[in-house]
Amino acid sequence: MKIVVCVKQVPDTTDVKVDPEKGTLIREGIPSIINPFDQFALEEGLRIREQTGGELTVISMGPPQAKSVIMLSLAIGADRGVLLTDRAFAGADTLATSYTLAKAVEKMGEADLVVCGLQAIDGDTAQVGPGLATHLRLPQITYAEHIEMVDGVLRARRMIDDGTEIVEAKPPVLVTMTTPSDFVPTNPPFTKIMKAKKKPYEEWGAGDIDLDSSRLGLDGSPTWVEKVYPPPVREAGEILEGTSDEIVTQLIEILKREQFL
Repeated sequence: MKIVVCVKQVPDTTDVKVDPEKGTLIREGIPSIINPFDQFALEEGLRIREQTGGELTVISMGPPQAKSVIMLSLAIGADRGVLLTDRAFAGADTLATSYTLAKAVEKMGEADLVVCGLQAIDGDTAQVGPGLATHLRLPQITYAEHIEMVDGVLRARRMIDDGTEIVEAKPPVLVTMTTPSDFVPTNPPFTKIMKAKKKPYEEWGAGDIDLDSSRLGLDGSPTWVEKVYPPPVREAGEILEGTSDEIVTQLIEILKREQFL
């Protein structure tokens, strides 16, 4: 089975600065990590590879320093890594990003399974995976927390509001993974980190892929940030004092005043 897993390098901090002119994140000088949802997607993909055999390729799009998440993925167990890095890709929204990733996946040859994290913690849009499936014309299963192959069919378990749902699809298929609360990320030992350096790794620019240049990066993104500003400072709330009955009476009066009752 040919498996492709998409990963992203994200800032390892909540103190993220934004370029006020472009409306994009300023990543220089910010410590980065692999997106947690993507690491879980990778480890689920590796389980499928161990179950079915074949090859798992990890792919990312980002600046040259994003190579670190590729190397981590190789150390965890991926067979091959590809980094899409080019100034032409910079500032891409989710549509331009999913288009670029799709073209790179097409260059690799038809994949039986594409696995993505549910969303990136620096954007929280959850749009790249479904967008990638659309560009590749693949059926998609989203919000999966577990996947397995059963008699040649991919079976995914999803958590829904009132329980658990089992969804099946015949490959080729794309799945986006959410992260269970009990997930413990693999921390590869030094020996595997060193072995990762010997695994196949490539960097592709815009000229290495069959792309429509008008659909790349900031210029090819139909959505943009019009204005960036901090949220208003919240005023201190009221503190209710007294007995339980007195507090209930005060609360009812507040709800009436605010026209909730």
